[in-house]
Amino acid sequence: MKKIGLLFTVALLMFATIKIQAQGNRPSPLTKVTETINTGASITILYSQPSVKGRSIGKDLEPMEGKVWRTGANEATIIKTDKDLTISGKVLPAGKYALFTIAAENNWTVIFNSVFDQWGAYDYNEAKDVLRIMAKAIKAPDAFSEKM
Repeated sequence: MKKIGLLFTVALLMFATIKIQAQGNRPSPLTKVTETINTGASITILYSQPSVKGRSIGKDLEPMEGKVWRTGANEATIIKTDKDLTISGKVLPAGKYALFTIAAENNWTVIFNSVFDQWGAYDYNEAKDVLRIMAKAIKAPDAFSEKM
């Protein structure tokens, strides 16, 4: 159950909308979210919120099935933790990482890579992965389907 709780917390952090000051007027706004989980670990995620701009996700915009994605826009998404984390039974040492994902129909690969200061996934190097886990893909409920 702890694994599910941690993954849920990370997902919430990724999609929270606490915005920070960004340089200039970026089409994909830079966002920073920090949360302390029940183990006492402080987790910070810094990412750019992708803008779809009329494109089709999975066709002409990431995430695309089977391809490494920076899990955001612009720079690689950064995740930082001040304590070791156990995710899906594997230990992620305290530190700062680039967060990548590989989309698939039923399971996504979540990747924590030691090269956190890179643009997109263009220079992604699998040899620099610190941890890889599999996460079951589920469809989130449509938040706008209920009438207000």
